[in-house]
Formats: sequence, structure tokens, C-alpha cells
Amino acid sequence: MPLNQADKQQHFSTAVLDWFNQNGRKHLPWQQDPSPYRVWVSEIMLQHTQVATVIPYYERFIRRFTDVSVLAQASQDEVLHYWTGLGYYARARNLHKTAKIIDEQYQGQFPDSVEALGELPGIGRSTAGAIVALAFNKRAVILDGNVKRVLCRYHCIEGWPDQSQTQKQLWQIAEQYTPEKDFRSYTQAMMDLGATVCTRSSPRCSECPLQDSCEAFLSSRCDQFPQRKPRKSLPLKSTRMLILLSPDKSRVLLEKRPPQGIWGGLWSFPELQEEIQVQDYLDQYGFKAAGNTLAMGEILHTFSHFQLNIRPLVKKLRQEPSSIMEKPDWHWYDLQKPQQLGLAAPIKTLLAQVEEQL
Repeated sequence: MPLNQADKQQHFSTAVLDWFNQNGRKHLPWQQDPSPYRVWVSEIMLQHTQVATVIPYYERFIRRFTDVSVLAQASQDEVLHYWTGLGYYARARNLHKTAKIIDEQYQGQFPDSVEALGELPGIGRSTAGAIVALAFNKRAVILDGNVKRVLCRYHCIEGWPDQSQTQKQLWQIAEQYTPEKDFRSYTQAMMDLGATVCTRSSPRCSECPLQDSCEAFLSSRCDQFPQRKPRKSLPLKSTRMLILLSPDKSRVLLEKRPPQGIWGGLWSFPELQEEIQVQDYLDQYGFKAAGNTLAMGEILHTFSHFQLNIRPLVKKLRQEPSSIMEKPDWHWYDLQKPQQLGLAAPIKTLLAQVEEQL
């Protein structure tokens, strides 16, 4: 006899919770003390990033920034330094902004409602729901990538999950299935089910607690859901980065990038537009260089929307111009005693290459 809607909803949550009690992940670092601060940091890091990658970054971050007040009082440079390598640096900037708001306007206490959390920088509806459920053990709905995948397969939902109409449908279903108890366990269970069983490729359907009623499994179409966004080839952009060495080759000049855009707020090498010649740049700022311009191996870095080909050019200076101290967005970076600065992954790679060649 087919289940009615109410019974199907209860069957879904009960099956997921029973599976979680036996197979769920219960030893992740942020689960040991699920305070709002620790849960929030983990949820922001886990956006676009897998658990295995996040764990060492999370542990190092929490050791340095032990609570929201410590994070609020830190400089953005230091926060970005501890984020270096995780990518999507807007997450770190928003984390820092939100820490300041929590510390100053909420006296260090996180609000416990989805609505209030959703007004803070970098916290969307699903992240807010995860914080409320996991940290406060209150009923809240989540819809991260793992949950979307489970629901799309369970109901054979047509359309790309991030399309507005499809997403609206998924939120309605997620709301229906979220039980009236065991909020923390159910939320973590749905994340775990999508991350460890209902995976993007090669899902382990034989281990799934929902296989007896999953429409995609019953119709042998798991590989067709969720439907993917039509892929476009990534455009290729190019840039030249000028690596200026101090006369003794112990330091290089870094430039702080604007707050917005790629690598916003991070330190990088000065970029040269195609129409600007190296000598023109040197003359503009009063740099006196020695010898020829040396070219290092090019680096191809992939962003979510384009690829960037980086052509590094190395120039040694004869002397350090005093004007460099007048620009707050310039910094002499000591290669022997690296400072705690936010550096994008390609910049770290280039710095390592420079050290090797010296």
C-alpha cells in the first residue's frame, strides 16, 4: 500500500536518522564543541570546499582565533593569512566583518534565528539554518549541495538545482521532511548522507536508507540527477606580474589588491596592463633597476568563471626608493622571515619559485 504524504515524510526522516545513528560522522572537529562560533566558522569554510580539505585549516584557524571577539580584534591581513589556500576569499572577509558585528552589536552572542543570522555578511539562508540547527538544536531547514543532491534524486526533480524555480521546489520539500525533533542529528544526517553515500559520482545506493523509495534509484537514473548547469568553456585571460627584488635580493615588493574583485584584500605582485611597459612602470614610481628583465615560467590559475594565465617578470632594483614608504598598499615582503599576510595560491607559488632561484 502506497504511503500517504504524512507517512512518507515520517518514513524519510526516520530512515535518515536511523542511518545516521549507525553510520553518521560524529567526530569532526566542530562537532566536539558545537558552539555557535565553531559551527559558524566550519559552515563558512565548508562552502565550496570538502571536509577533508577544511579540517586542517579549521583547526589552525580555531587555535589562533579562539572565539568571536578574538577574531573581531584581529587585522584583516592576519585573517586572510590563515585563510590562504582555501580560496573564495570573500568568505574570509565576510567572516571578519560578521565577527565585528557580533562582537560590537550582539555583545559576542550569536542570534539564534535564521532571520537574524541571514542579515549578517556571508550568511545565506542554508548556512543560517545549519547554525540554528547544529549550534542551538532548534528546528531549521537547510539546503546545501549535499541536501539538494539527495532530494533531486529522491524525487527525480528536473532542472538545475540552483535555478530559481527548482530551488524553490527543493526548499518546499526540505521544509516538509525536516522533523519536529532531533534537529541537530537530522541536519547533520542529511549533510552526511549526501557527502558519503549519495555522492556526485558513483553513489553507494546499496548503503542508502532511502533506496526503497528513491525514484532515481528505482528507475535506474541516479546518474541523471541532479541535472547539471549547461557548461560553457572558461574564457582565458592573461596578466603580467612584476616581481621587484630589493638590491640584496632578500625582499620582494607586494601590492595590496582592492577590497573587491579577485583576491580582494590579498597581497599580490604589481600587475602590468598590456599597454604598460616594464620600464614605464619603473619610471612612474621612481624605481632604479639593474640588469635585464627576467621571465619566469608562466602559471595557469583556474577560477570558477575564467582561467588566468600569469606571466611573471623579475627585475632587481639598484636601490630602494623612499617613495615606497609613502604608499600604504605597498609592502616589502621578507623572503627569509615571511610575514603573516593573506596571499593567493599563485602568489605563494611564485614566492617559492623566487626563493629557489636566488
